[in-house]
Amino acid sequence: MHPSFHCRLFLAVTFALGQVAYADLHEQIDQAISAKAGGEVAAPATDEEFARRLFLDLTGNIPTAEEVTAFVADSNTNKRTALIDRLLAAPQYGRRMQEAMTAMLLERRTGSIPDKEWNKYLADSFNANKPWNVLTRELLFADDDEGLKPARKFLGVTGREKAPHQMTQDIARLLLGRSIMCAQCHDHPNIGDYTQSEYFGLFSYLQDKPEQAKSEFESVFVKGKKETFPRLPGKEQVTIPVFTKEQVNEAKAFRPRLLLARDLPTTDNEHFNRNIANRLWFLMMGRGLVQPLDLHHTANPPSHPELLKLLADDFAAHQYDVKYLLRQIALSKAYQRTSQIPAGANPREFAPESYRIFNPKPLSPEQLAWSTMRATGNLVALEAAEVPEKSTFGWYNYINGRVANPPGNIPDVLDLFVGVFGNPPGEAEMDFTPSMGQALFLLNERLLQHWLESKNGNLIEMVKKQTDSSVIVETMYLTIYSRRPTETERNVGIDFLTTHKARGDLALADLAWALIASDEFRMNH
Repeated sequence: MHPSFHCRLFLAVTFALGQVAYADLHEQIDQAISAKAGGEVAAPATDEEFARRLFLDLTGNIPTAEEVTAFVADSNTNKRTALIDRLLAAPQYGRRMQEAMTAMLLERRTGSIPDKEWNKYLADSFNANKPWNVLTRELLFADDDEGLKPARKFLGVTGREKAPHQMTQDIARLLLGRSIMCAQCHDHPNIGDYTQSEYFGLFSYLQDKPEQAKSEFESVFVKGKKETFPRLPGKEQVTIPVFTKEQVNEAKAFRPRLLLARDLPTTDNEHFNRNIANRLWFLMMGRGLVQPLDLHHTANPPSHPELLKLLADDFAAHQYDVKYLLRQIALSKAYQRTSQIPAGANPREFAPESYRIFNPKPLSPEQLAWSTMRATGNLVALEAAEVPEKSTFGWYNYINGRVANPPGNIPDVLDLFVGVFGNPPGEAEMDFTPSMGQALFLLNERLLQHWLESKNGNLIEMVKKQTDSSVIVETMYLTIYSRRPTETERNVGIDFLTTHKARGDLALADLAWALIASDEFRMNH
């Protein structure tokens, strides 16, 4: 008899006897959140709210009006689980994760976007559900495998290439959650956990040859030189032998970065496990259990310490299965709550770190681009457009009037939205930082005006065929907001269209523009 049967039988028996049985991870998530909630939590999200949220998080785009309508009409009590599984299996999942992880790992550094080979490598890796530790190993060392050449982009991107100190700082932040830059010249002045010896232990892993992997350093405050072989935080040094010129093959096995790829992404590396668990939680829940994401240290504890340990340990125990962890988070009641504070409740009691409501989060530049293309009904045409081998569009030139025509293909659209809504190169995208330029883009950008002109198959061309203003308003709300309008919204929309009927397509475009330029569209809630 299969061992899994015995496991299920044991759990069933212990449950029947009133003993504690192991709960699924999503149930344990909710237990940990409830234990610290200290009061009322928000109601479950509506089906419309949940569908929009999940599509954005797992595919990077809003659902179509037809998809929302079908999901709401589905009477299956298990439909939310079924939708989670369907979207995790969709090819768009890989693209979504590629876009999110590109922003996280490359931080929009010069030359990082677009890169077809890198994008395909990451998207294929996530669609195939490549374990995170395996993917990390490839990012750290792909020198010997031409098939993994795109993975070299991580350490070869502008700013890191041949810059071991920048590599040291970025690997510490992005893969270990430790912003140790201030420990390069001395122990961190404010964070006791971050030491100079840790800095140079990691720095030693990033040398080219075994004979270079012993680093010498000295604090600017304390006299006396010290040295270290490669060493990860909380781990012992890795002693590297001395090789003769004839021992070329033996030396290859002790290349420092190869050892880093071996030592860093391991199940017993607590910093590695906690960092990625926290970042995947951030991706789904809008904030990290440790916030900022790269400041894991004893003086900045997680909002829910037991929960972060649970996520990290369980993720490692499941062989770093990214789809598994995202699925469990999506199945939790915490993820499926509404973002609306209960009527009559004190907003101060619903702090973001409590997770008593779902925390609204801004759409990434890529999510906003895809969602705007879909909402305006221009996505199909743009997907069919020819993409030049090398684009000369340039978002900066377009914004400054040096390029006359709006972008006519998806890579150029993404380039434009990243240029306007993305953070400066090398700056992590962890917080919502709206700007005047972003507001003006939504208010005045000719691209949006161009997309809201009546064209074959787009939103304006579709709704202008309707004679009933109520149907037009409902169609726009379902298409743009993924929900039906309230009675008040419907009446306001009908009144606007009636008042401005003589303006024809322009009135329809103005109504659609008002919805797209709103906070509701800009946020994932």
